[in-house]
Amino acid sequence: MTTGSTTPPGGTWNLGDRTVTRFGYGAMRLAGPGAMGPPADHDGAIAVLREAVAQGVTHIDTSHAYGPRVTNEVIREALHPYPESVLIATKVGVNRDATGGWPTACTPADLRQQVHENLESLGAERLDLVNMRMGDDNDPRSGAIVEAMETLAGLQQEGLIGQLGVSNVAAEQVARARAVTPIVCVQNLYNLASRWDDQLIDDLAADTIAYVPYLPLGGFTGLHAGALSAVATRLEATPTAVALAWLLQRSENILLIPGTSKVAHLRENVTGASISLTEQDVAELDAIAP
Repeated sequence: MTTGSTTPPGGTWNLGDRTVTRFGYGAMRLAGPGAMGPPADHDGAIAVLREAVAQGVTHIDTSHAYGPRVTNEVIREALHPYPESVLIATKVGVNRDATGGWPTACTPADLRQQVHENLESLGAERLDLVNMRMGDDNDPRSGAIVEAMETLAGLQQEGLIGQLGVSNVAAEQVARARAVTPIVCVQNLYNLASRWDDQLIDDLAADTIAYVPYLPLGGFTGLHAGALSAVATRLEATPTAVALAWLLQRSENILLIPGTSKVAHLRENVTGASISLTEQDVAELDAIAP
């Protein structure tokens, strides 16, 4: 499979020994409501993934917990055998229960099982990048990270994992993880309206570690702010594209993984990679944060 774009959307960044586009794709929305069950439109989900690669995207984010297994299996159907340029990042540390909950599962046995589930459902011999997820959206800072990272580092030494990252973590947990093993990225909640990680982003940039904001558009309800709409109107762009452009200009170590289940929405998102914001635009957008 070859890509249809020669210009990397948003530029590129090195995740360890792999170069990826700063503008990526998050696959969670390919599963059913609440990231449970099959996609509402299976053929549409396949089309979105193939279009992402055709647009030049080389960073795809997923997890065995989405579905569970659903997004991994759709990715495998759409893209396997995977282009050498495409990096697939996944997450471990949680499972799914019958009600759609996200119970923490980060014992060594849990993590080993999840790594193997990801390998099987993706049809891969090695996972390109594994993020250790601590807690959930309601309790993102809990959990002991040292034992978890020691376990994943061991699986990395076995050749089952390429690079390691962390997710839903505080700065102190990042430091603890890095004391165990090198990491290439941190994946936390961050967007125009939720900016408590500003200092962490800058610290990571100084150490050439990527910061990957999940919910970059403020979640499933999206960002709705007068300033955002005003800037978008002035630039003749959509608010979504402007919000993504702001993230790309916020810091060169920010990698985006916006998700969608629609090809048209994917194309709209990608336009954010080509928007250049002026100092005035940025000042107005910065004022959105509380």
